[in-house]
Amino acid sequence: MSDTSKPRPEFRNLNVFGDLPSYRWPLAALVSGMHRISGVLMFVLLPFILWLFDKSVSSEISFGQFSAAFDTGLGIFGAWFIKLVVLALIWAYLHHLFAGVRHLYMDLTHNTTKDFGRRSAATTLVLSLLLTAVLGAKLFGLY
Repeated sequence: MSDTSKPRPEFRNLNVFGDLPSYRWPLAALVSGMHRISGVLMFVLLPFILWLFDKSVSSEISFGQFSAAFDTGLGIFGAWFIKLVVLALIWAYLHHLFAGVRHLYMDLTHNTTKDFGRRSAATTLVLSLLLTAVLGAKLFGLY
């Protein structure tokens, strides 16, 4: 008797360089990963955030330095680079906020179905990117 059935799939560990580029992540997994990335980004840029806050509220002179960073740049960094870093911070904050509210809602309601996870992940992604685009347009002077 010959066995002509398909061989059983072989389960193995994922190779970072070979498998991950072609691996199709579910939307909920992408949002969860981006939640972690946004938290790390905010933590790493915390000294810059504190410097911005200090310059914006200390005095009129320091507020002028704060404003000049967005107009003429800061040291070796041009104004476009400062605005780009602030835009990344805006995205990180908004995404982390919406993803955190999503996780809290799922924890409180125990609504952990696959469909709800996909819909809430899409909502989180759309809201964070839409508000980032609106605030980014304001940051770059489009309105």
